[in-house]
Amino acid sequence: MSQPPGAAVSLAEAPPAAQPSKPLAAQRVQPLRRPGRWIATAVVLVVVAQIAHGLATNPFYQWDRFRYWFLRPTVLDGLLVTLEVAALSALSGLIGGVLLALARQSGSPVLRAVSWTYTWLFRSVPLIVVLIFLYNFSALYKTLSLGIPFGPAFVTFDESKLATDMTVAVIGLGLNEAAYAAEVVRGGLLSVDQGQHEAAAALGLPKGYQFTRIVLPQALRSITPNYVNQLIGLVKSTSLVFYVSLLDLFGSVQTMGSTYPGDIVPLLLVATVWYLILTSAVSVVQFYVERYFARGATRTLPPTPLQKARAALAAFRTRLRGEAAV
Repeated sequence: MSQPPGAAVSLAEAPPAAQPSKPLAAQRVQPLRRPGRWIATAVVLVVVAQIAHGLATNPFYQWDRFRYWFLRPTVLDGLLVTLEVAALSALSGLIGGVLLALARQSGSPVLRAVSWTYTWLFRSVPLIVVLIFLYNFSALYKTLSLGIPFGPAFVTFDESKLATDMTVAVIGLGLNEAAYAAEVVRGGLLSVDQGQHEAAAALGLPKGYQFTRIVLPQALRSITPNYVNQLIGLVKSTSLVFYVSLLDLFGSVQTMGSTYPGDIVPLLLVATVWYLILTSAVSVVQFYVERYFARGATRTLPPTPLQKARAALAAFRTRLRGEAAV
């Protein structure tokens, strides 16, 4: 019997071609095939396997000597010196960078000119030149004094006694780090929206309160990843203090390599692994600092590595259960 126009047709009366061949629950969406990705993955895995095999089987690396030197007191003493120099230089560099960044944004043309000149100078001169210059600073100035400018001196210091190897290393690295930190901090301050400054000024908040409670917390989201890169570079730059007679990690390894020339390669591997450990620790701290300052800026905080592992494991279990049910 013919149906009038617009009449509904039941699924049972529909032609066979219109009926689904399988239940909707049994149908699976086929993912898009990506042969290029699989080929690239296979190539990378082969290269990584070859590198790992070469590291494990090449006798030139002398892994037995590596284990011998890795925790030797001489190496650990150098590691402590590296940590001390890096910590003191990072602290002084950050303080100097904040002051230079504020001076660069000051209304005083003198402060702006001095800040720009300092940053330009220490970003242009190689760090090794700065360290060697400071190491020989006593040849230019035998004594340092405090007193009236262009007048009598009240207190006089012997520069050769003040400028120890540790002092030269920390001052040299700190001066160099301040120049780069100043640009990092200035970039972070400029990233804060101008409306935040205008809103804080409209509320009549003091300048110091505006900076510490409104501007700086927002700027730190941009400052943190860039400055951590500087810290990683600073940790590696501590290897240059060996040239000012300070036995840090690299200096200790270099000295032991001169004494035991047959162990140069394992000693360099020891230094490499310790630098990898230090920079990895800094990267872990960076993640949690960025996660802390992301509060209020993102709807959900980025998951920690442990949370990512748990989520991946839960997704894998769910997928296995789904495949078993089908």
